[in-house]
Amino acid sequence: MIPASAQERFGVLLDQVDAAYQEMQLLSSDGVGNRFRVEMAERLETQERLNRGLMYRVFGEVADPPDESGMLPELPVRLSMRLRIPPREVKRRMKLAGNICGRRQLSGPPLSPLLPAVADAVRSGRIGDDHVTAITKVLKKLPSATSADDRTDVETSLVREAERSDADIVTVVGQRIDDLFNPDGHLDEADRAQQRGVRLGPQRSDGLSRISGVVDPETRCYIEACAAAVRPGRYLPDGSVAELPDLRSVAQRCHDGIKLGLKLGIASGEMGSHRGHPVTVIVRTTLADLNQAAHAVNDPNVSMPSPARTGGDTALPMRDVIRMASDAIHYLAVFDGHTERPLYLGRQTRIATTDQRMICYARDGGCTRPNCTAPGYHCEVHHDDEWGKGGRTDADALFFGCGPDHKLLTLGRMSATVRSGRLAWTDGLSPPRINRVHHPDELLRGDPDPPNIESR
Repeated sequence: MIPASAQERFGVLLDQVDAAYQEMQLLSSDGVGNRFRVEMAERLETQERLNRGLMYRVFGEVADPPDESGMLPELPVRLSMRLRIPPREVKRRMKLAGNICGRRQLSGPPLSPLLPAVADAVRSGRIGDDHVTAITKVLKKLPSATSADDRTDVETSLVREAERSDADIVTVVGQRIDDLFNPDGHLDEADRAQQRGVRLGPQRSDGLSRISGVVDPETRCYIEACAAAVRPGRYLPDGSVAELPDLRSVAQRCHDGIKLGLKLGIASGEMGSHRGHPVTVIVRTTLADLNQAAHAVNDPNVSMPSPARTGGDTALPMRDVIRMASDAIHYLAVFDGHTERPLYLGRQTRIATTDQRMICYARDGGCTRPNCTAPGYHCEVHHDDEWGKGGRTDADALFFGCGPDHKLLTLGRMSATVRSGRLAWTDGLSPPRINRVHHPDELLRGDPDPPNIESR
């Protein structure tokens, strides 16, 4: 089937699916009975799995198109924006598609999928996403010395179990299989290196964050030493060191020990530089909020202003800002509440590039591409106009862009222009937009993006 005919046929079939779902949504199921509802639920579940299998095929072809020379760098970004799914979900689907879809080579016939049993079950709708997640977790935990035949046997066994059980049962079976391959839990250095990792979860509404992960033996030694330093009565959360009754739990003292170790490590100045300035905590706030917080600390009748934001986009209560600034070196960018004009830049040394990044931290907060949540710590500085084309290295011509998005501008895959002092992006198919993710207060002022915004 030639490409044009295939596009037309796919369009017809997708229209038929849309029409069928629309008709079922309008059709009342009040009197069909629970026996039929159970059958209907089973068929809908299978259809959803079939749909997911086709989706993975499409994502796999987007990542490695069989009819083009290669994937354009901006496609994942466009796909994320068009489907309204996070970029990490785009990457997850492409990665999974790479394991369960056929692989192409420069010459010769296509290669079979890396996980052929999983691929066949997904394609036929016999297993769902939760099953695939459980199976891949077990396969990833197998020792690196496991033979290819054993890996195939494990995959086949787990798929067989997934076809008759839910994902929780598959997880339990996987744990039993893991016990067979690792009866004593002995792993070599390569296995440890592969499994290490710490994940800092999103910040909750109360300001706390959940941390989880697995640390290697060396890291555990450092944590133990820090936790031992914070013995009962020592290094209390308020900074005091006194032999007083300590009501903290063991877990709380371990937390305070890790915080102490990180604080002293940053204060030592031995952690090098990050994008032109010493590794430290960067905080942005307004002059009005800083003054109000200073009064609120000593006057209970004065309300504490809303939290400041760090270079990692963490909400930092103003009470903590004042306490931290009293005994640590930080970059603190204070802006006038009305004009957002930089009034004061606290820093250890006067380095021009550091000053300019500070202004980007306070003005942009993070990556300026719409829908990108990368914080300032992970961003590069973009020149508008490009430096290679005579652009100025001035504060009002420098803007934040994370590495992948900055590359899109550099390669001309996307373009940006300054509008009302902010960087507006476009892919050429839609009007330029400003990223509001790092400025939620702007979204509360009505429509922050009127149709006609004059550029500078």
